[in-house]
Amino acid sequence: MSTLSNKRIIVGITGGIAAYKSAEIVRRLQDRGAEVQVVMTPSAEEFIRPLTLQALSGYPVHADLLDPEAEAGMGHIELARWADLLLIAPATADFVASMVHGRGNSLLNAIYLATPARIAVAPAMNQGMWSHPATSDNMQTLKQRQVMIFGPDSGIQACGDIGEGRMQQPDTIVDQVANCFETGQLSGKKVVITAGPTREAIDPVRYISNHSSGKMGYSLAAAAVEAGAQVTIISGPVSLTPPDRCTVIPAVSAAEMHNAALAACVDADIFIASAAVADYRPVNVAEQKIKKSADSIELKLEKNPDIVSAVAENFSDLFVVGFAAETQDIETYARDKLVRKKLDAIVANDVSRTDVGFNSDDNEAWWITADSCQAFSKRSKTQLARDIIDAISKQIAR
Repeated sequence: MSTLSNKRIIVGITGGIAAYKSAEIVRRLQDRGAEVQVVMTPSAEEFIRPLTLQALSGYPVHADLLDPEAEAGMGHIELARWADLLLIAPATADFVASMVHGRGNSLLNAIYLATPARIAVAPAMNQGMWSHPATSDNMQTLKQRQVMIFGPDSGIQACGDIGEGRMQQPDTIVDQVANCFETGQLSGKKVVITAGPTREAIDPVRYISNHSSGKMGYSLAAAAVEAGAQVTIISGPVSLTPPDRCTVIPAVSAAEMHNAALAACVDADIFIASAAVADYRPVNVAEQKIKKSADSIELKLEKNPDIVSAVAENFSDLFVVGFAAETQDIETYARDKLVRKKLDAIVANDVSRTDVGFNSDDNEAWWITADSCQAFSKRSKTQLARDIIDAISKQIAR
């Protein structure tokens, strides 16, 4: 049974009799390991009380588009960024039509329009409404927009009619949610990812390092596993739990990470250099702790090996992705690094901002190749990682 560990899912509930099943969906998603928040339309509250869903999810239920308290904390844009998947269950004929026409007149509509996450709907409506040409056209439009459609089932409906239109059972919907994260885009590929910081020793207790948390690299590893790859993480010192089904090789210094990367890439297909590797290291490392005596000390530094350049030079058949953590002229510096280090692609981001990048759960980045530049607006690192893996899969499929 597929896990949903560490997945963030918004369950959107619209106004239909099948809304009573949504409580069971929330519970089943949590049983699989997902973190769930609920968004309701005003009409949905006529069928199931928000307090029930709040008790099940452990979060306040979101309903009002113009709620000042919500906007001061997590407004609709923050909710949209938070999610890995937006599941609308039940999705009524009216709400499906509003999605097609891009209406933003409810909180759930606004989240649908703003989210970079995957989107799925579980239709629930009368059989006549389901078979109407307008509904058929609307569902086809959603499919063309990459919205996943779960169901509907056929059977006796609340009105007494028999036919298609019943929302699928909660267990069936949750199985499909879990399956949608396993894309198979990199099935059979071996991916090597560097993650986290390096530490360059000054003496036995002090070192040179940086603020990297490793979250981006570990998110990339999880996304690559979802895509069907065999994944090896070469990890600097971090306080993160590795994703399931990954091989982890610990590395403290840049030299250790360099050697581990060259060894791991011998039979790899893709290398992603997301680690924040120290550019320099002390020439001499004191064998004992340096005592505080003089008013100042001098450290002589020497260059560390350039890991991504070494990998690109030694493995010409490897698809190599670098990272450019910059504080100014982001694209200019990233493109220079792309060419100079002979990379296939580079991910650039602005580390001067406190709301993204180092130690943040969110990031904003640019995917840059020799002939393209794609911007990824601010979103969770888990979602950005999926976007990067998707970009890699499309690039190597050319």
